[in-house]
Amino acid sequence: MMMEKNFAQRHQDAKNNWLKYSLRALLLCVCASNGFIGCAKKEPAAPPERVVLVTTAQAVAQNVPLYLEEIGTCQALQSVLITPQVSGAVTQIHFTDGQEVKAGEPLFTIDPRPYQAARDQAAARLASDRATLAYNQEQLKRNENLVAGNYISAQDLENLQTTVSINAATVKADEAALATAEINLGYCHIVAPIDGKMGAHLTDIGNVVNAYSGQTLVSIQRMDPMYVDFIVAEVDLPRVRDYFQKGTLKVQVSFPDDESKSRHGDLYFLDNVIRAGTGTVMLRAIMRNEDRLFWAGQFVKVKLVLAEIPDAVLIPADAVQIGHNGPYVFVVKADQTVDLRAVTEGQRQGNLVVIGRGVAAGETVVLDGQLMLSPGAKIRVAPPANSQPAGGQH
Repeated sequence: MMMEKNFAQRHQDAKNNWLKYSLRALLLCVCASNGFIGCAKKEPAAPPERVVLVTTAQAVAQNVPLYLEEIGTCQALQSVLITPQVSGAVTQIHFTDGQEVKAGEPLFTIDPRPYQAARDQAAARLASDRATLAYNQEQLKRNENLVAGNYISAQDLENLQTTVSINAATVKADEAALATAEINLGYCHIVAPIDGKMGAHLTDIGNVVNAYSGQTLVSIQRMDPMYVDFIVAEVDLPRVRDYFQKGTLKVQVSFPDDESKSRHGDLYFLDNVIRAGTGTVMLRAIMRNEDRLFWAGQFVKVKLVLAEIPDAVLIPADAVQIGHNGPYVFVVKADQTVDLRAVTEGQRQGNLVVIGRGVAAGETVVLDGQLMLSPGAKIRVAPPANSQPAGGQH
């Protein structure tokens, strides 16, 4: 009995202790949740303000050209195909392929001996007929005096007059034949008709060429000055015509992938018809090409300068971003935050672009780092890697 009583007492004491400690733990939790004791949770610290590192550039105002940009082709000012005008064997070639020649310099010699013989024969025939004419003219003069004294008949005098007329016509025919023979002899010596650059010769010494057969011996291209042909869209034609009527329009010609090497020229010709299939019109400019920078048939980039835009606002083209609502830039404000501005883009000027609306000259725009920015974001301008003129990076 005593043992059972002691066991019941210990069980009751353990139960009381468990309830006491459970209540104490519950009280501590309640106090902690209400901030009554030191174990209360702390408020999180505010995150530091984010600053974006960017590079910037300043918008500048400059006079810039208003132009149309097209792709064109260079054309030789003169292009000549040399063909034979007499038949015979080629005996000499007086140039090397690709050589620059002047008008009148020899190119080919065709065997002149048959033509020299024909010329000599024509000259001899002319001399003989001239002698016959002179003799008959002298006889006519003598007989004109004899007919007055009835020493010869009038019929004989008329026959002699007819003979003199025939002799005179024969002499004229001989003179024409001699001139033809001399021309053919001259054709044996082919000379350059223009200044230009020779192509590759298409026949060799010893080959027989035929007159007026269409056989080409060589081509010559005049490289300076040079034509530049290009087209503009039909919608641009009225504007081009208006400016063209006011004065000479300038063109800038450069390589499609490199504008550092360029030439300037003048608009020379505006075609008189719009091509129905493409809705375009052909224009032609002329430019100097002394150093042979451009070659006939070469594709080039053409800028047709129509006028000049005064005080146009320019910023680097890399500063312009494209969003859902069109192009925009980030403009740096005085408190080193940025403002998002919608802009209208104009023509490119090298690595700069004309801004028609949205940015004023003197304002600073973000050039690099736009992906990390949003309106009102704080920025820090990176130190310049090197100094640049206005319109460059800051």
